Amino acid sequence: MLETLLLIISVLLIVVVLLQGNKATSAGQVITGGNEALFQNMKERGFELFISRLTLFLGFLFFVISLILFLQ
Repeated sequence: MLETLLLIISVLLIVVVLLQGNKATSAGQVITGGNEALFQNMKERGFELFISRLTLFLGFLFFVISLILFLQ
């Protein structure tokens, strides 16, 4: 049961991470990583905020279920 749930959460987590928007503003930042904009205060709104929170929630669930399966 938990293995199936972990598999479903894993697939959902991959899909949600791929749906996230790119934070880099130019093609040069995509290649170099855009570190200068890393700590700027950028507010997420709407769909971006929902996807960000969903990623955090799914990541937490993935970690907890993996830990439970490991400790069994």
